[in-house]
Amino acid sequence: MEFRTGSIEGIIWKPLTKFNDNRGWLCELFRDDEVAPEFQPVMAYASVTLPGVTRGPHEHVDQADYFCFIGPSNFKVYLWDTRKTSASYGVRQSEVVGEDRPMMLIVPSGVVHAYKNVGPNPGLVFNCPNRLYRGPSKKDPVDEIRHEEIPNSPFVLD
Repeated sequence: MEFRTGSIEGIIWKPLTKFNDNRGWLCELFRDDEVAPEFQPVMAYASVTLPGVTRGPHEHVDQADYFCFIGPSNFKVYLWDTRKTSASYGVRQSEVVGEDRPMMLIVPSGVVHAYKNVGPNPGLVFNCPNRLYRGPSKKDPVDEIRHEEIPNSPFVLD
């Protein structure tokens, strides 16, 4: 499959603001009055990604991810729209976010996504998806299609 560069339908980008004072900073990551019901989080986790390391590309069948990239490093986020019913089917989009550009990002189900730590420091990523990992009591299969190890994958990071 060939991808063209553009904006992907249904992706939500929201700049985050860090409020600084003499103690450090504070940043609001989630407000339920600003998120559509279909993207309301049901769990939350944080991960640290080392410099030069990529997570993904993968996609979810039913889950939407609600990522917050706030630093202390920068990440290049990659998105590919493989949803055949989408107006942006076949579009590839990438942005650099994190320390220099704090950002919340909602990735709907069916959009392949990956991110790479492009900064010099380990980077923190917050995610609060709209589905429980492996379902209630972790009894369901993981809702994830991994593309990282597929030979000749069309999901190429630069």
